[in-house]
Amino acid sequence: MQQDLDTNTSYDMKLSIQPQSPASDSDCNHHVQNRNIVVPEKLIATADGYEKKEHSWFAMSQIPTDFSIQVQDITFYAHKFPLVSRCGYFGRIEFQPQNSNLGCDLKLENFPGGAETFEIILKFCYGLPISLNPSNVAPLRCASEFLEMTEELEDGNFISKTEAFFTFVVLSSWKDSINVLKSCETLSPWAENIQIVRRCCDSIVWKASRETSTTQEIINEETWWFDDVATLRIDHFTRIITALRAKGMRPEIIGSCIMQYGEKWLPRLDIEMDGIGRFGYGKYELQWSITSGKRQEGDIGHTKEQRTIIESLVSILPPQKEAVPCKFLSTMLKVAIVYSASPALVSELEKRIGLVLENANVNDLLIPSYTAGDQGELVSSTEGPTMHNINVVQRILEYFLLYEQQQQQQQQKPGTLAISKLLDSYLAEIAKDPNLPVTNFQVLAESLSENARTCDDGLYRAIDTYLKTHPSLTEHERRRLCKVMDCEKLSLDACAHAAQNDRLPLRTVIQVLFSEQVKLRMELQGKNQTESGDNSDQEVSWSSTRKEVSALKAELEKVKSQMAELHRDYSELQQEYEKLTIKQRSSSGWMFGWRKIRKSALFHTRMDEEDTDESHNRQIQNHRGSLRRRQSIA
Repeated sequence: MQQDLDTNTSYDMKLSIQPQSPASDSDCNHHVQNRNIVVPEKLIATADGYEKKEHSWFAMSQIPTDFSIQVQDITFYAHKFPLVSRCGYFGRIEFQPQNSNLGCDLKLENFPGGAETFEIILKFCYGLPISLNPSNVAPLRCASEFLEMTEELEDGNFISKTEAFFTFVVLSSWKDSINVLKSCETLSPWAENIQIVRRCCDSIVWKASRETSTTQEIINEETWWFDDVATLRIDHFTRIITALRAKGMRPEIIGSCIMQYGEKWLPRLDIEMDGIGRFGYGKYELQWSITSGKRQEGDIGHTKEQRTIIESLVSILPPQKEAVPCKFLSTMLKVAIVYSASPALVSELEKRIGLVLENANVNDLLIPSYTAGDQGELVSSTEGPTMHNINVVQRILEYFLLYEQQQQQQQQKPGTLAISKLLDSYLAEIAKDPNLPVTNFQVLAESLSENARTCDDGLYRAIDTYLKTHPSLTEHERRRLCKVMDCEKLSLDACAHAAQNDRLPLRTVIQVLFSEQVKLRMELQGKNQTESGDNSDQEVSWSSTRKEVSALKAELEKVKSQMAELHRDYSELQQEYEKLTIKQRSSSGWMFGWRKIRKSALFHTRMDEEDTDESHNRQIQNHRGSLRRRQSIA
């Protein structure tokens, strides 16, 4: 599409207006050759040319000039007749006398296009040749409106000529529409009032949406217009994006275009390392710095302009989650905070980041707690002397948890697990700030529920880093901070490290040692049960094992008493056998008694209990052996 649009303007698009000879006035025909329009001359020209001398412009004529006009720092000496005959503005104003303090008859304030545009107007009034092109058509159209160069004064006056060029030449070309729209940035409010801006935006929107709708399969062709639109001023860019959204363009394309505009015009917030150690980050110091965009043309510089850009971009973001990535939202939030954007805008960005928080990384959450001054320098904000803005991250996390509840995601999901890991990594980063209060750190660490973390190794690393950076904490503060961590969720490696960590409170170390012993015992028990083929009891806790051993002991005593009773019965049967003298009777009696014993349920119960007693005795011995080995290791 871009190539098709540019074919009409591959050569220099100019409209030259020249006076026609008197012989051709009768037919009043317009001859078009090489895109030049020959206009009949209906006035007797009073100047054959012009001459420039420093800050003055003179009409060259045999008749002396009788009219002087100042535009900006240039004074134009001309004749009243050609100006009054074509400009209604000069026909209805009162001219100052020559001896006035102005030094001229008239001074035009806020003239659209300035002295360069007024010079072209004078040439047209004198019948001298002029050229219309996309660069000057907007200023000339606004200037002709300012001077009231209407058809009522003369047919083919300048308003109609500039309007025709704008309508039939500029609006038919993508490139010319972009150039004219950029030239309107200095023509407010005239360009708005005569609808130049609106018509250029409509032309750009129509061309972009038509091309995109026919090539949705090819992403590169969908984004061919991004670079041109990104060069526009923010208010014109906002109008185009709003119109494209109204036409139903996909949110991913809208988001990509906004991202490219933001990368071009928004400053980057970089983290630099310095060896001064101002914040006490060990050997190096963590500092924020503001740099311009990668391809920014010129220096925007002012805080107000940056604030306007960020607020406008946020207002046109598509509401869909997939429109822009979390990284870009985080960048916009950092810029919004640094340049003191409105609280409503900051809150909107926090909510949007909370919806896609599972896609964030630690750098996305490292939000500065500084604002930009009038000269672009960073000054401390009201959030305190901390390096990072903890309150913003706290609110983002609350928005995420609220969104999870609204979606009725009460059970633990992979997104929640990812958030717990992200939060632990963030805590480890901000723990390096020596100015971070322990209360803020603890509140942020307790933001997630107890079942949100399956392993507390990351939280232990963050707490250990905080204790290392803040050695002046009291014993009470250290105990309170360590209560956030669940020692039972630490891995064996973390337990081994914590058991030798002298920064932890004594109570926490004891809990870690106990947890480590339980984990070692369970690990050894799991190995033994795996060898015997029984994997169902690998996760039995120490308390349940002690209860089971006590029950086994009580049952063993019961089995012993039953075995003694059985032994007495057996002795009686044996005595009865000895009394029998006849071999057959004794044999039959013995077999009868033995058969009676085997059929009794007590016999089977006692035999099973003997087997159970032996297996549990072996298990108790294994436990005692593992405990002795653990004590030796400790």
